[in-house]
Amino acid sequence: MGIFDNLTGGVLGQLEAQLLPGLLSKALAQTSLGSLQGLLDKLSQSGLGPQIASWLGSGSNQHITAEQLEKALGDGVVDKISTELNMPPDQIFGFLAKHLPAVIDALSPHGTLQHT
Repeated sequence: MGIFDNLTGGVLGQLEAQLLPGLLSKALAQTSLGSLQGLLDKLSQSGLGPQIASWLGSGSNQHITAEQLEKALGDGVVDKISTELNMPPDQIFGFLAKHLPAVIDALSPHGTLQHT
């Protein structure tokens, strides 16, 4: 059963990595942020610039917490993302905290966001 779990987790992880940027971009288009770049700008304005710089840079990605995202984004943005991703609003901040650093890192191979 462990082998099957590892295989399933690996396949789901790859699928998620391929689909998540597009889904997140689509969701953000429905908000006042408009795009992934808009999201990064908002987070940077909220004091999370060092984390964002690490995601865009070539070093390791700094973590971000659900609480930091909640403080920076607020409920209005999350409600729209929640609807688009078909995920309960109370799970959005944790989901973004878990995946956002890797998504931005993957979309910025040369230090600049390639897909917004």
